[in-house]
Amino acid sequence: MPNALDVAKFFLAQANEEAGDLVSNLKLQKLVYYAQGFHLAVFDEPLFSERIEAWMHGPVVPDVYHTYRGHGAGSIPVPADFDPSVFSDDQIDLLNEVQQIYGQYSAWRLREMTHEEAPWKDSYKPDTMNLEIPQDGMREFFKGLLK
Repeated sequence: MPNALDVAKFFLAQANEEAGDLVSNLKLQKLVYYAQGFHLAVFDEPLFSERIEAWMHGPVVPDVYHTYRGHGAGSIPVPADFDPSVFSDDQIDLLNEVQQIYGQYSAWRLREMTHEEAPWKDSYKPDTMNLEIPQDGMREFFKGLLK
């Protein structure tokens, strides 16, 4: 099973820096969240085991956040150590689809989208930090988005 950092590196490796396709930590968090949600819906199992938490600016995988927090709101460079062999062909297809659909949006637009969705809305409590977004809730929500 890949880990959340592998998934993050997948999305970073897709960025075309020369075309101005820059990925911030905020945008990266949302892409990783959407990848997990759709993987749960399609394959009925998690893509990675790390927890996703409901933070003020939307869903966050703390391990990924802390790895890239030094970049602040700026773009994160393409990783030199990305290894696509950790993913199955089906996982690569799913990640490519998530990239095609959600990668076109800005970080702030993705933040707004997650704020309108049940998994984050049902889990976020302004006075409580680090509440996990349950995988069961994500699975059900994302199954409803499948065509």
